Amino acid sequence: MKLELQAVMESVRAQMPEKRWLHTIGVRDTAIRLARKYGADPVQAEWAAVLHDVAKYWPVEKQRQALLDAGDTEPWLQYEKPLWHAPVGAIVAEQEYQVADELILDAIRYHTSGRPQMTLLDKIVCLADYIEPGRNFPGVDRLRELADVSLESALIAGFDSTIVQLMKQGARIFPLTVLARNSLLEELDSTQQDTKEAGRS
Repeated sequence: MKLELQAVMESVRAQMPEKRWLHTIGVRDTAIRLARKYGADPVQAEWAAVLHDVAKYWPVEKQRQALLDAGDTEPWLQYEKPLWHAPVGAIVAEQEYQVADELILDAIRYHTSGRPQMTLLDKIVCLADYIEPGRNFPGVDRLRELADVSLESALIAGFDSTIVQLMKQGARIFPLTVLARNSLLEELDSTQQDTKEAGRS
């Protein structure tokens, strides 16, 4: 990464309202804390968190064009526009801010939707986006409690709340989110099975 993080932060801040910047700082601080707790790289967590919403306030057509230009249209353009800023953010991070680390780029790309077989950094940035201190929605305190015990359990609960909300609204559910939830459940089942077998040996 050739650019200094401070310069990147100033550039990102200029592209969003102050309230969203405060959210970004909350995600950054939470992601760093989770990275230290669960053994991820805090530097990677900080970069991904700072850049995760860089394109959120771009005009929709500019987001669409960025996806078209990058050839990254599937499955994003087939679903709701609020999802687009995540893959566009990854494109911007790579092209404008010279981020070459695929772990960071993927954590930005999937911070809203999740995906199957999420990396540790994916999980941390996605969860930090749910639980940063400025968030205030029904169930967020429970997510924060779960985050201190298990990234997977907390993310499953977060995806559950998102899916239920979308169902109540009669909205479509993004397939990657369902697949991410199922994948996390499989991870938990596997971990619990390993623990049981270890206890019997």
